[in-house]
Amino acid sequence: MGVPVWSLDPRTGKRREEAGVEASAGEVDSAVRAAAAALPALADRSVRARLLRGAAGALERSAAEVIATADAETALGVPRLTGELARTAFQLRAFADIVDEGAFLDVIIDHPDPTAQPIPRPDLRRYKIPLGVVAVYAASNFPLAFSVPGGDTASALAAGCPVVVKAHPDHPATSALCADLLREAAVAAGLPADTVVLLHGFEAGTALVRHPLVSAAGFTGSIPGGRALYDAAAARPRPIPFYGELGSLNPVVVTQAAAAERAEQIGAGLAASFTLGTGQFCTKPGLVLAPAGADGDRLLGALTDAAKGAPAGVLLDSRMRDNFLQGAAARVALPGVTAPVGPGGGPGEVAAEGEGDGDDLSVRPGYVVVEARDLTDAERGAAYDLLLEECFGPLTVVVRYRDDAELAAVLDRLPGNLTATAHLGVREAERDGGAAAALLARLTALAGRVLVNGWPTGVAVAAAQHHGGPYPATTSTSTSVGGTAIERWLRPVAYQDTPPALLPPELRDGNPLGIPRRVDGVRE
Repeated sequence: MGVPVWSLDPRTGKRREEAGVEASAGEVDSAVRAAAAALPALADRSVRARLLRGAAGALERSAAEVIATADAETALGVPRLTGELARTAFQLRAFADIVDEGAFLDVIIDHPDPTAQPIPRPDLRRYKIPLGVVAVYAASNFPLAFSVPGGDTASALAAGCPVVVKAHPDHPATSALCADLLREAAVAAGLPADTVVLLHGFEAGTALVRHPLVSAAGFTGSIPGGRALYDAAAARPRPIPFYGELGSLNPVVVTQAAAAERAEQIGAGLAASFTLGTGQFCTKPGLVLAPAGADGDRLLGALTDAAKGAPAGVLLDSRMRDNFLQGAAARVALPGVTAPVGPGGGPGEVAAEGEGDGDDLSVRPGYVVVEARDLTDAERGAAYDLLLEECFGPLTVVVRYRDDAELAAVLDRLPGNLTATAHLGVREAERDGGAAAALLARLTALAGRVLVNGWPTGVAVAAAQHHGGPYPATTSTSTSVGGTAIERWLRPVAYQDTPPALLPPELRDGNPLGIPRRVDGVRE
């Protein structure tokens, strides 16, 4: 027996029942064991590739139903969800191509060398194998691309790992529909349906990360929730890797030269970026360092105009809306902080709980301003720590700095981030070395992706992509987007002096599978 799963209607904020049940401890155990039983069947790379392509096709064939279901639960809108489904299908196929190529196995062969110094070298052959069952925790703000059929699931399946997904309570019906499509694709590829298993419920999420047959976990969500699961994963009798994406400010530095050249363009671009998706992107620019003076004033003027013109948007549930409004109010209340555009209305206003143009979950974008000297004051700086925390929703913090020393002092206070952006003047961007190069080096220490003269919202699915960063952006050095995300679910093993007949095909002489390899130091 299970407890009915419920979520919050994004248009009314009221609790509603959903198909599915909150899993008991026994059901979590059964789900993980069923997934573990599917592990041997995933050993065939061609079958894995067929599953991934079949899953992409199944999503596309059911696109109308998937998008309608997701929109009813999240109110993210058909255009946004149409793009997200296309992205999800693309990354599934991209991982199928990676599986076919085989380079992710990182095969290295060193033949024996009795003359090697300082000691003779034995025959050594190394490659990577799947970890085992992977627990995936779906994200609230991406019901497709970072949830049941998303990147963590796709990369884990590509690595050869069965997946148990803990659905997010904001979109349980979408999760169930997508899980059914993936399970059908598994069967069509010749794999057990339990290659992908779905669970609902808060307690189920905790039980999942503690299950002895779970070998790794991927999470996208809040710092408190992710840290609790990370600690549980580390406290197990056999600790497991926990790849969590938790929170990020995504700082933006606007240099004096950039502000002088294009203040209005930067202000408008910032407004478009931090309000995109009602500020519910993990790469939203949440802290912007703008120069003091007339050029910085022009930037804020353009930002004010654009932010005031931005429409209200819907947050995913009433808890998130309440947290956003309370967080905005707390930031505005700090000494010396001003709100040229406050969430919910005009200058300085912060919407009261329950306000919102006939929609219980709607909010209006806004931004606050603080002087760098206040944020970095030796005695009072700690009072402004809240400004250095992510605020989920359409709010950004603008820090006005007077000189390079104040800019550096603010950067010294920042935690780890997914992204960091520099807006540079044309000449300083073209100069080899100098202040711009030093700024990029400083931002590189803070983030996993460094941008120049752009905006961080939007994460391209590409081989060179890195979506990660120093804590608390993530709990590891890996990426959750791009081809190298597969590396999270693999571990290396070396065979020494193993008879050829007992070697895995990937490690045999003659390369029968045609995999990219390095043999005796030479790439094949």
